[in-house]
Amino acid sequence: MPELKKVADRAKLKPNREPYWQAQASGNYLGFRKMAADSEGTWIARSRDPETGRQRLRALGAFEVLPLNERHDAAKKAAEDWFKHLGAGGTSEKVTVRDACERYVAHLQTEKGAAPAADAAARFERWVYPNKKLAATEVSKLTATQLKTWRKTLSSTRVTVNPHAAEADRQQRPRTRSSVNRDMAPLRAALNLARRSGAAPSDLAWLESLRPFERADGRRTLYLERTQRRALIDAAASDLAAFVTGLALLPLRPGALAALTVGQFDKVLGVLTVQKDKAGQDRALKLPPATVEFFREQAKDKLPSAPLLARANGAAWDKDAWKKPLKLAAAKAGLPAETSAYTLRHSVITDLVTGGLDLLTVAQISGTSIAMIERHYGQLRQDHAARALAGLAL
Repeated sequence: MPELKKVADRAKLKPNREPYWQAQASGNYLGFRKMAADSEGTWIARSRDPETGRQRLRALGAFEVLPLNERHDAAKKAAEDWFKHLGAGGTSEKVTVRDACERYVAHLQTEKGAAPAADAAARFERWVYPNKKLAATEVSKLTATQLKTWRKTLSSTRVTVNPHAAEADRQQRPRTRSSVNRDMAPLRAALNLARRSGAAPSDLAWLESLRPFERADGRRTLYLERTQRRALIDAAASDLAAFVTGLALLPLRPGALAALTVGQFDKVLGVLTVQKDKAGQDRALKLPPATVEFFREQAKDKLPSAPLLARANGAAWDKDAWKKPLKLAAAKAGLPAETSAYTLRHSVITDLVTGGLDLLTVAQISGTSIAMIERHYGQLRQDHAARALAGLAL
């Protein structure tokens, strides 16, 4: 068996398509392939599957960035890491970052539905796949430096506020930490899924480099009193007023409300089935009589497939359609400039929490996790409890 550690010994090896192997442990080998007399060679690892007897191969590369006298030790270390990975139940399959992302989208499609899967796929298409080097990197070979560089690029990319406006009217702003967190989350989840599937020995490459920003600035803090919500509705055009009324009656995300169709509203039972939402699962909401009457009026003389809350032209609402008109209506009503569709959701959830509804039920009807409700609205429950305790004073 040839000696591979010394540079002089490797230089004497005859060119051969088959690697020269050096035993490492039972069933494990480090190989050196030299295809031409003047070649510096490449390294490869081989391991026998103890259950099937099948030989598993792993190309390690040439380590050309290192001096010749350091390449053997580097290749040996890489081979040993791979052997440990296999011994811990890891797979010998090469899974790239793009593979991991595509598998995560398929996983979401099965487990949570089309909307979350489409959201993750869109974020990958925008932020991951264009970075061809990152997308082609095997998950097991990712480095923290590589992911930190990607994160820095993501954070520094400015956001176009009104992308559908004429080019001269488009505005840009720095990305918020909460926005960066949302775009990092699918990649982190995809890599964690790949690791659980045996594609990587650990999550050290992304544990810190893709950790979410703490105290991200995306929390909705503007609260509208009910009189302010009514003023906003009165200031809006009739079609927008109906949409805003829906937001004021239910703690739904604006996109989920806009996606509702007439067929999702059972006017006999007074039940609204929410399908398209971040929660990923259908949920049925039993509505109070006044809300039932509002939606009955919206559904009147419409086909089941029609938008339940439609624009004046009959089309469904979307962010680009409601954003500017809502800002104009807010200004007309004398409301703060930061008023948005999400302000109404925040205000409604705040009312539910301070009204004494348990946090689990608030989370369920809002289509979010109880952890999120506790994180953003827990203090309101504490204040509510304090007031209740104050009533016990003798």
